Amino acid sequence: MREITRAEVCAAACADAWRDAGEVLAHTAGVLPSVGARLARLTTSPDLVLTDGEAYFMSDPPPLGKTAADGGVVEGWVPYRRVFDIVASGRRQSMMGASQIDRYGNQNISLIGDWRRPTRQLIGVRGAPGNTANHRTDYWVARHSPKVFVEKVDVVCGVGNDRARGAKGLGFHDLGVVITNLAVLDYGDDGRLRVRSLHPGVTADEVHANTGFELDATDAPETRLPDETELRLIREVVDPRGLREREVSRGAGS
Repeated sequence: MREITRAEVCAAACADAWRDAGEVLAHTAGVLPSVGARLARLTTSPDLVLTDGEAYFMSDPPPLGKTAADGGVVEGWVPYRRVFDIVASGRRQSMMGASQIDRYGNQNISLIGDWRRPTRQLIGVRGAPGNTANHRTDYWVARHSPKVFVEKVDVVCGVGNDRARGAKGLGFHDLGVVITNLAVLDYGDDGRLRVRSLHPGVTADEVHANTGFELDATDAPETRLPDETELRLIREVVDPRGLREREVSRGAGS
């Protein structure tokens, strides 16, 4: 068997975020979250609801990069307006990206710099406020760097634990994990990010050097490797084109 890659370790970690999730709609932003959700459906979360990324619920979606027109088992139609009903019901679990994220999980995907005169315009707040207000939200960061993990985000899009505590209308706020190309992070009782595990070959010093706030990784165990069944599914069923390898950097971002 060929070497297990960093991308495949990340794929298994993403799948673990949906472990035993039950009958909820998996919302993904990015290649690795999509691989993870499909892998979870095929292993630990058989009731997980998937889509083709466009307009159909699918129990057996086609390989990554394809749509319902390319095959797979369609279970139903999900028009755009219906997505908001699902979000409001809480029957959804999202894994989003983050252009910036702070120690409490406040996330920014809108802009960089002063909001009145930003130095870079990004995609806008999108569904981040609604996601973090209504259901579990996880994050995927392909390049762990101090530019992403910052002391303070320039704009709050996804609501962090510090802002959610005691806030009205955020009773279903639930931040899960942050998975990066270096580690798996989760949140302590104080609502702050902590290192759950380091990917094979990654050191605590490497994570510390590439995080813009204090993040102790000294005693973190190693992230688990995907087993033989998971590797076969990743390589032959979910992502035979190897799109995952294009998204994951082996080292930290710059």
